[in-house]
Amino acid sequence: MEMERRDFIKLTAMAAATGLAGSMASRSWGASTPPLPDRPDIPGVTWDKAPCRFCGTGCHVQVGVKGGKVVAIAGDRQADVNKGLLCVKGYHVGMILYGQDRLTKPMARRDGKLVEIEWDEAIDIAARRIMDNSDKFGFYISGQSTIPEGYAAQKFMKGGLSSNHIEANARLCMASAVTGFLSTYGVDEPASCYDDLDNCDVLILWGNNPAEMHPILFSRVIDRQARGEKVTIIDIGTRHTRTTERADHFLPMRGHGDLAIANCIAHQLIEKDAYDHGFVEKYCNFRADRDPSQSFDDLVDHDTYIAHVAKEGNSGLFGAPISFGQYKKLISYYTPEKCEELSGVPAEQLRMLADIFADKSKKIVSLWCMGMNQHTAGTAINNLVHAVHLMSGHWGKPGDGPQSLTGQPAACGTVREVGTLAHALPGGRVVANEAHRKQTEEFWNLPEGRMNPKPGFHTVKMFDEFCKPTDQGGTINTVWVQVTNPGQSLPNTKKLFMAKKDQPDKFLIVSEVYPTATTELADLVLPAAMWVEKIGIYGNSERRTQQWFKMVDPPGEARDDCWQTLAVARRMFELGHSGLKDKDGAYLFLFNDDAGNEVPYWEWEHYYDLNIDRALFDDYRRFTFMKHKNVAPYDELVKHRGLRWPVVETEPGVFRETRWRFAEFDDPYVEKGRGIQFYHSSSGDDKAQIWFRPHQWPAEVPDEALPLNLVTGRVIEHWHTGTMTMRVPQLRRAMPGAYVEMNPDDAQERGISNGDVVRVTTRRGELKLPAWINGRARPQRGEVFVPFFDEASQINDLTLDAIDPFSKQPDYKKAAAEVSRLDQPHPYGPEVTQ
Repeated sequence: MEMERRDFIKLTAMAAATGLAGSMASRSWGASTPPLPDRPDIPGVTWDKAPCRFCGTGCHVQVGVKGGKVVAIAGDRQADVNKGLLCVKGYHVGMILYGQDRLTKPMARRDGKLVEIEWDEAIDIAARRIMDNSDKFGFYISGQSTIPEGYAAQKFMKGGLSSNHIEANARLCMASAVTGFLSTYGVDEPASCYDDLDNCDVLILWGNNPAEMHPILFSRVIDRQARGEKVTIIDIGTRHTRTTERADHFLPMRGHGDLAIANCIAHQLIEKDAYDHGFVEKYCNFRADRDPSQSFDDLVDHDTYIAHVAKEGNSGLFGAPISFGQYKKLISYYTPEKCEELSGVPAEQLRMLADIFADKSKKIVSLWCMGMNQHTAGTAINNLVHAVHLMSGHWGKPGDGPQSLTGQPAACGTVREVGTLAHALPGGRVVANEAHRKQTEEFWNLPEGRMNPKPGFHTVKMFDEFCKPTDQGGTINTVWVQVTNPGQSLPNTKKLFMAKKDQPDKFLIVSEVYPTATTELADLVLPAAMWVEKIGIYGNSERRTQQWFKMVDPPGEARDDCWQTLAVARRMFELGHSGLKDKDGAYLFLFNDDAGNEVPYWEWEHYYDLNIDRALFDDYRRFTFMKHKNVAPYDELVKHRGLRWPVVETEPGVFRETRWRFAEFDDPYVEKGRGIQFYHSSSGDDKAQIWFRPHQWPAEVPDEALPLNLVTGRVIEHWHTGTMTMRVPQLRRAMPGAYVEMNPDDAQERGISNGDVVRVTTRRGELKLPAWINGRARPQRGEVFVPFFDEASQINDLTLDAIDPFSKQPDYKKAAAEVSRLDQPHPYGPEVTQ
């Protein structure tokens, strides 16, 4: 294995050098590709395309294979997303397949220990367990699952079991972006694309750190600056990062300060009469969270409105209409001076920000990710950032509009588009809508009434029910986890995961590639294939659907996650589960070859007799047209490095992608002469909603006992829980373990020096970590930061499980904490921990 690793490094270095030479010859994303080789010429190595396995950027790589192994990686110079560039993780992506501890045999827990079993037994165990507990079963997949994997799981649960207890880990990372888009435009996902980064004059970063988290995208802007273009970067956040180092302005805010900042911009646009009157009047309505049966005239001021909402509760995701005059009255509360109190950002910087939005000559892009989404007011802040773009008219032009990013390669494609959440159906449909259920039943040839109208449990609720003892009302007793590691990534993991331990009636099935915190409590472990060991399709943050083929075999008896789902479904069909039959009595997942013969793909040796991905994708694709999310045909995806939907057929066999939605110049579904048309508007009049959302404080704020605020996140070397990247020696050596990042003044006040092992305490427990002071980033006073990649130091044991009321997404960015030296007595006593 060591020789293979050295060979990989050598060949990847050659490939990277070739790719870098090409990309440096054309640093402009708008420039034509120079005549350099698309693939490195390395003897004996064959190459094929694939999207990178890591984040939601969707960079394409060229994968070099020799002797049945991935031996080299190069950036794909034909890919619009990255033009041959990769980040440090991307250049090492091939090595994630070859960790020493790959899982290669199914295992079942017997007498407290996992022992190897055969696949037939493993499939039978899973099938019988689910069959006996189908109403108590939850399926938990991932924004790393492929689109066909997610679609198979979705159809299995909602079509086969009549159960909506299916969730994806994307609930933890982008659910608030979804609810923000839905309540603003009536349909999910960004209207713009990465091309905006090549055209903007101003880039505003709302609580994200793209220099480390999305470095290829950030490099598009830095490259423009290096060529002499003027691009103003404004960083709004709670810590000074590598992104801040490249920013023209840094606006350090306190937790939930973003709500006040956005409201302050809107207030100033109105106060100065600098909002875009024509755009607002023609394309926008106003909305607020209120009881529509109550006269708004009774809500005479901001404080009365807040008291009303506190008393009556929220009025649902879509709220109720208000007039511009009513909006103006409410927003008048958010003066620069008031918002300085609320956000911590000086009033003169808030005025500067509003002046930028008031400037019609500038093109402005707002970019965000987890900082806005992992937020107990995540839906609200998403609404407000959309609102300031709509109010100012900075919307719908290249380089001018809001753009959310995702952290996983198919959080958009597999979760948002396929609808693998407890309330959703494919293509933007929802289970609560009778017409949507009936259409789904027709597509799947199900008996009328098979679809369950009641949404299932969202992620936090699902694991809470799973970990709650049955005799105390816990209603979930079986969970199947695929392509994710909730034992490390859930918030408050002691409550939401570890509490499963020592409950013999709770059964956990885990499909995984390596041992993880999740497999530690598994009752059945199914070894999985990963990335180019299987065929797949992803969907990235700019609506780009990306396909790849299998290139190497998985190790041992590891098998595709999609096959595992379909094999369990087939076994349940054989055992007589009626839900696995359509209304004609045929198997729900029946696929035939070109001669019309049924393919027994549930037998592993026949799985690749048919392109099951294509069959599932074709079945799914018809769902995408209702909400104008038309994905390209499979064969078109094979030809391209991804295509951005809606993809329309302009003439027979000719397909065109869409870069900017709702804008007449690029979106074919906008009626001629309309300019901008929000054709899925929630108000039914082709208009977007400008929301009033008041400032609110976090669910947990620092106090005398716990005077600091804990923020969690990622580092550039590692991805999510480190399951893959911690198996890459170069990445592990570069960042071997977690740490607590402190402001130097906070550290000095506590007698803490750089490198000291300290105690981090929240109300949920404590963790010992080395302190890092004045490192690559610096939190402001009162803030500490801990990354969550380290399985040996699991910070999510300490995080809060409070959720946004609309998106049900938890807040990983705000938990009251303290950091203290180990040689000091514990100063806060047992009352601060659960």
